[in-house]
Order: sequence, then C-alpha cells, then structure tokens
Amino acid sequence: MAAIRLENVGKTFDDGTVAVADLSLSIADGERMALVGPSGSGKSTVLRLIAGLETPTSGRIRIGERDVTDLPPEARDLAMVFQSYALYPHKSVRQNLAFGLEMRRVPPDEIRSRVDDVAGALGLAPLLDRMPGALSGGQRQRVALGRAIARKPQAFLFDEPLSNLDPRLRGETRTELVDLHRRLGATMIYVTHDQEEAMTLGQRVAVLRDGRLEQVGRPLELYHRPANVFVAGFIGSPPMNLLAAATAEILAGGVGVAAPPAGGHLGVRPWDLAVITTGAEAPLSGTVELIEPLGHAVVVHLSLEGGVRLTSVAPPGTVVHVGDRVGMTTTPDCVHVFDAMGRRRSDP
Repeated sequence: MAAIRLENVGKTFDDGTVAVADLSLSIADGERMALVGPSGSGKSTVLRLIAGLETPTSGRIRIGERDVTDLPPEARDLAMVFQSYALYPHKSVRQNLAFGLEMRRVPPDEIRSRVDDVAGALGLAPLLDRMPGALSGGQRQRVALGRAIARKPQAFLFDEPLSNLDPRLRGETRTELVDLHRRLGATMIYVTHDQEEAMTLGQRVAVLRDGRLEQVGRPLELYHRPANVFVAGFIGSPPMNLLAAATAEILAGGVGVAAPPAGGHLGVRPWDLAVITTGAEAPLSGTVELIEPLGHAVVVHLSLEGGVRLTSVAPPGTVVHVGDRVGMTTTPDCVHVFDAMGRRRSDP
C-alpha cells in the first residue's frame, strides 16, 4: 500500500472550465479518505487525476515516493471501482474476478488462489459459476469490488460505487467496505455526493466545492467545528440552521453569546435547537409548519417573522401540532459564529 499526495493540483478543461483549483491533499498509507461535495465540486475529477484518466493542468501527484503525474494509468498500480459495475456479461463471476490477473500474466495457480480468497471474503463463493445477468445489483457490485481486490493494488479508488443500490443494501455494503478496509489495511479513496455516506466511510473527509478544498478532517470535527458556512450547511442532516441580522442578534442575546459581526451568521444544529411548548420564555418563537415523526426523533419545521425558517430535531414523544406557536432555545456551547466572509470564528 502507499500514501497519495496531491501538490497544488489544478485541472482546467479545453472549454475553460476549472474543475480543480490548486488542490493540495495528503492521504496516508492505509487511510480511508472520503471526498464529498455537491455535483460539479470536482470530486470525481480528482479521482480521475489520481488514476491517470485525466492529466493535471498544474501541480504534481505522488503515490508513495513516485511522482506519477505523467505516468499512464497502467503504470500507477491502482484499482478503480465505478458506479457502473463494468462486468463482462459473457464471463462467469470466476472469470470476471480472474480477468485482470490474467491480463497481468499472473500464474494460473496464483490466480485460482486469489480468486478463491476474494470470493470467500465477499461471500461470492456460491456464485462463482453464475453469469452477471443472474446476479442482484448488490452481488454485481461485490464482484466489481472483488475484481479490484484480487489485483492487490497500492490503493483503491471508489467513484460512487453504491449509487445504484437500494438504501438497505447501501447500508450493508458500507459496513462491508469498512470491514474490508480493516482486514486489508489498504489505502482507499471514496468519492460520494452523500454526506452521510462520507461520514460513515471516511476516517477523514475532504469537503470540496467548485474544485477547491473547503475543509478536511475527521467526521466529527467537520460536524462540530465546520470551517465555514458552506461546510456547516453541507455536513449534517438536517443541515445547520444559519441565522443572520436581527434573528441572530435576538438568539445571541437570549442565550448569552456575542452577536455575529455585521454580515455574519450564527449557526445552530437542529439537534441542538430545543422546542419549548410549556409557555416558558424563550429567545425565539415561531409557528410549526411541518412535523416529521421518524420514530427515534421528531423533526419540527418552524417559521419566524420575516420569512425565517428553522428546523429542530426533538426527542420522540414530543407533542406539537401544525399551527402551534412554540419557543426555541439552545445553549452557548452549541452556537457557531461565522464572520462576514462565511468563515468560522473562535468559539463564543
């Protein structure tokens, strides 16, 4: 396995579109890194640059001690798993797993051994003689994954490989990937637009927007200490409430924190914004517009004067009704302060 480093990497396409801008990022040997961001953020382009499927306009890419910036994909010893399974429909599962090894002229005995090992690890042993058309979507994705594992590459690159799976199977496969990483100790880079998937799969998460790195850190670091308004709003479900102007000043005064600077924002996560239904005084009050009972929690959507909308996640059993007038409060340590440029300030 090997560490991967991007040093001031940029990618501008022929039509002038800047897909990646001056990106520097280090992935440690054996680390599981998730790249996350909205559509068009450049995350898949970053993966393709690492794989050698795109050539950077500027900067360098290193795998281990090698500068691979100008090397073709086959010289980088990386395995890539795509959203599409890319299996050979006329070959059995065994033949699909073995194909890459055969192309590299691995001895037949070693091919059989590797295929059997991978099939056992991924629960594919009973399916080795089946054709891809006879497999479920989850089984086909595991074959694609197994084909990459059998190669024993320096690193694995995953480009939204679970997007075609149903929610339950996505959850199961995420667990399998984490367990697989634990057993292989492999360097893995995982691209997704799903922040929940990034938070559960990445030991560290890199958040991208418009080809730029907004923040990189451990999942809970991004959640509890977002570097800016974009990360605060992108990470977390439901997203953070961001208050500006008079509403922010009212909440700040009510909970005893400094008001944001002119043009700045206060942020409060829905899980940290308590709904008060007892008539006790609260810094903010609003009208319940929508209730989402989830079983483990109740998501309450509220409207304030001036068109301001907030979301609160209340404990199960919370009794509120659409149209109720309720109060809202939080604690000082749950308030995030952002300056006029959208950057996070020190804790209030």
